[in-house]
Amino acid sequence: MKPLLYVDGYNIIGAWPQAEKENWPLDECRDRLVLLLEDYAGYTGQEVWVVFDGYRTERPQRTVEPHKELTVVYTRHGETADHYIERMCQLLPKYREARVATSDGIEQTLILGRGATRLSAREFWREVNRERADGRGRYTTHARSAKPSVGSGSLRSALSAEQFRLLDELRRQK
Repeated sequence: MKPLLYVDGYNIIGAWPQAEKENWPLDECRDRLVLLLEDYAGYTGQEVWVVFDGYRTERPQRTVEPHKELTVVYTRHGETADHYIERMCQLLPKYREARVATSDGIEQTLILGRGATRLSAREFWREVNRERADGRGRYTTHARSAKPSVGSGSLRSALSAEQFRLLDELRRQK
């Protein structure tokens, strides 16, 4: 079972250095965070949920939108992202590994009591940046080492040139 990460959307946006520096409007921050988290989920293999407050909106119902590698939740009127995340952590089986990305002190204490671990906004941003850099590195290294060929979707594309040469020699010996 994949590790689970809940992200308190607006809390993380509030601690996003680039968003503050670039002075992005809130809707752009949300869109950029969703795209970034889709990439992050793909790089890490985690199940990622980002939860945005609907507390001050007139939204009558909660919406849950599955994206490629990510689930986006907008809470309903009167419900905070904190409450939603706490409730979801409470419902998790004891064996499920879960983390919550937030810098809200009260929420951190509550989720720790419910068996999840916390990740502060600063730690979250460090981890996201590190994973993105590592993922790009893995991609560019693989792209440089792979030679396009007739069987590029096969085992050959997964082997280094030296590995392929050795296997080819073995094959020809018969």
